[in-house]
Amino acid sequence: MAENIAEEMAASSPKDVTRRWRKPRQARSLARVNRILDVAEKMFIEAGYGSATTKAIAAQAEVPIGTLYQFFPDKAAILQALAERYSELLQQRFQAFYTDEMARCPLVEYVSTITEGVDQFFSDYPGYYAIFMEVQSVLPEVEDATDSELIQNMAKLFMKRDSSLKSEDYEAIAFVTVKAMGNLQWLSLGQPPQFRQRLVEEVKRLTFHYFQSYFPETPD
Repeated sequence: MAENIAEEMAASSPKDVTRRWRKPRQARSLARVNRILDVAEKMFIEAGYGSATTKAIAAQAEVPIGTLYQFFPDKAAILQALAERYSELLQQRFQAFYTDEMARCPLVEYVSTITEGVDQFFSDYPGYYAIFMEVQSVLPEVEDATDSELIQNMAKLFMKRDSSLKSEDYEAIAFVTVKAMGNLQWLSLGQPPQFRQRLVEEVKRLTFHYFQSYFPETPD
């Protein structure tokens, strides 16, 4: 049943965002591209996306401007590549939530682990917030694609915990989780540390009661 639901969701998922940049295959070229991305990320965070130029990025990365344009036709393509790199890291972090042990743990622990895992990711990768703040205004379609992938993966996570629901239930729960709870955690990043932690606890409370309506626990 879960496999059929997963297939239905994959078939109904939105089309991939048109790629603006070219990922290299050779190790030497990949090293150059990563250097360009590292430099660009630092410039976007420190000076702002609007102030950075491809010429300045190439100069600081110590690569010819022509080499930069071989992989990135414009600055927006660099921003997209950074967003994709962070999205891959976030998806890797989510793999820890897909275990059988996680699926069987008490709901309060289940919610706490996911919520704190996302918050820890934001702490481990502070550049994520800065990059996606720019993505929201420059490349909203990339943000939509990132959210779509998260929603699909969250739906699969919920299937693992309880396979008795309908496909539209998993999609709806995942959509609310990413768009509502996820955005609350996102907004907490701009708050003072103490209040941010309070908001994380509030997200746990909200998520727990929401999940409880779909994944009720029976007494032992």
